Amino acid sequence: MTVWLKSIRGAAVMAAVMAASSCGFHHAKYENPITKDTQQPDKALYDKAINDLQKGRFELTRLTLNTLINTYESSEYLAKAKLAIADSWYREGGVSGFAQAEAEYKDFELFYPTMPEAAESQYKICKLHFEQMSKPDRDTQQALRSEQECKQLVLQYPNSKFVPEAEQLLRNIDEIMAEGEMRSATFYYSKGSRAAAANRFIGLVDQYPLYSRADEALWKGADEYLGLGTRGRPRAGVALQRIVRDYPLSIYAEQAKKKLRELELGVPEADPAAVARMKYEQENRTKPGAIRSATGFLRPMPDVSMAAKTGSPAMTAPKQNIPLNVPQPLQSGAAGFQGDVTVAPVTNASTSATPAAAATASIDGAKPQAADAAKATADPSKSDSAKPDSASTNSKDKKKADKKKADKKDTKKDDKDQKQDQGQTPSPAPAPDPGPKP
Repeated sequence: MTVWLKSIRGAAVMAAVMAASSCGFHHAKYENPITKDTQQPDKALYDKAINDLQKGRFELTRLTLNTLINTYESSEYLAKAKLAIADSWYREGGVSGFAQAEAEYKDFELFYPTMPEAAESQYKICKLHFEQMSKPDRDTQQALRSEQECKQLVLQYPNSKFVPEAEQLLRNIDEIMAEGEMRSATFYYSKGSRAAAANRFIGLVDQYPLYSRADEALWKGADEYLGLGTRGRPRAGVALQRIVRDYPLSIYAEQAKKKLRELELGVPEADPAAVARMKYEQENRTKPGAIRSATGFLRPMPDVSMAAKTGSPAMTAPKQNIPLNVPQPLQSGAAGFQGDVTVAPVTNASTSATPAAAATASIDGAKPQAADAAKATADPSKSDSAKPDSASTNSKDKKKADKKKADKKDTKKDDKDQKQDQGQTPSPAPAPDPGPKP
């Protein structure tokens, strides 16, 4: 009976928390009000729309603001009205509401790029994509869009007051993206695919060095490289040295030092900046509460409580690393063929009798016909000298054919004369008919 009452109480608390979180945003105070007290009709319309917006009457808000824009085209509140329309869509939420809000914010940036609210519009575009993010093992489309918009805010409005908040959103996004890569690498790690696992472990640390489990990724990546034999030993040593230098307060730091001594590799000194950063993270890291931990499986949003609170977020695109078991391309200047080989099918298939003749290979993207034409253009003397040779060859062949034909005619005539000399005469003509007897 007691367990049943506790479960009902927990469900009631959960429902109350979710109801409060869903209703509180709709009735929140508007961030950009106009405090100027005047009785002008356009200001009265704007105040009415803001009042409806704070009470969650979004359609009525947009109707009033559109009336203001269409009626008072030269009003000083025109820009504020367009921004309030975008805010109404943002507060309404949902997939369609966020899509409409993004379009309105983009229009505001286009028409009013020098206003301070332009940076706020870009920040809200970043934030609306962040609020649609899924968990690390789900689709990353919204995370990538949010990362792109936040980077644009940092680069386009570097002096804005929203830049620190955008950088924190970027660190949160990096945590989610790195966690997704960590889970993929762990799958290959448990499967026994050493090269694939090591490539993903080390690659995610290269791209997201502020990841909360970066030291663990480096340790597992080094272990996988050591399992590949002597060819993986150099990369394993680099990963272990990074643990000691860049993550000195990690639980893997002492084990990494011991492993480096066993491998007879140098043990680097700890970076003082890395020590200060890890101390700050340990002191300021927020842990989720009991209710949030218990209801985490019900939330579509990912948990970013372990995300870094300081440091520069990743501003470059992820780089695709090549696993160790994949043959590396030749370096520039090394011996061997270094061009690109392409194979193109012959357009007229009837002219080729074998499969080998049905394809034409070209090197460095140049077709053989083009190469021959280039050679002929580069050396005109050779091409000009080739023409008389072909013409003389054709004339010689024609003379030989005419000579053979004349020899055949002479042979036939000699045979006929020889037969006549041997006494072969033509047969006599038949005697005339004498007619009927009397």
